[in-house]
Amino acid sequence: MIVDSHCHLDRLDFDKIGKDLPEILSDARAKQVEHFLCVSVTLAQFPAMLEKILPFDDVSASCGVHPLNQDDALDPALLRELAQHPKVVAIGETGLDYYYSKDTHQVQRDSFAQHIDIANELSKPLIIHTRDARQDTLDIMRAHNAQQCGGVLHCFTENWEMAKQAIDMGFYISISGIVTFKNAVELQDVVTRLPLDRLLIETDSPYLAPVPHRGKTNQPAYVQDVAYFIADLKGISYKELACATTDNFYRLFGLAQRGNAS
Repeated sequence: MIVDSHCHLDRLDFDKIGKDLPEILSDARAKQVEHFLCVSVTLAQFPAMLEKILPFDDVSASCGVHPLNQDDALDPALLRELAQHPKVVAIGETGLDYYYSKDTHQVQRDSFAQHIDIANELSKPLIIHTRDARQDTLDIMRAHNAQQCGGVLHCFTENWEMAKQAIDMGFYISISGIVTFKNAVELQDVVTRLPLDRLLIETDSPYLAPVPHRGKTNQPAYVQDVAYFIADLKGISYKELACATTDNFYRLFGLAQRGNAS
């Protein structure tokens, strides 16, 4: 069995896919996906996201504000309150994304620091988004003692040096379908170096569908394609990759494992 460690189930276009959420989750379970982490990007949309996933015991949630969703200043008190729901196993996604306008960079840094402090306060791991902001991401993690709560750098697309520094702080590295893209040579090299005990897999659906599904709406069932690709890349069996990444997921997020990966 495998896990989709990062997806946005509330952002799936069910009309475009032609299926509702129960059907999409059922399709994924048929592909050996036994758990799903539905990740928050705004506090305003969190209640609606939570309502969608409440009926499903195999779906957990995170709570936080994506670095590119900074229209309203982070309300730390509200984040603390929402993050204490039993479904919530992580804080985020948070982090830094410098790919776009510089106007939001300071706001992102402030928000990221507050997320780390709250994660430490609540003893919940962080889900970190980082893009074109390697040094600032690492510097803020260190300055705010992110190693205390731990967490994951999700949808990782940076270099090995950054991955190693995050791992040295006790973090995991999560790999999405981007690794299957032809131009992802540097990322593929990073994945060959990643220790199995620090590796997670994800879809980040509905975005970034892996080969052979490029051009389609990504969905949790496709995490199996990511798993097969990474296993081949690392020269190990699918079963070994599945066991390791599934064990890592449950360990990081403090969840009871549902079954044996196979």
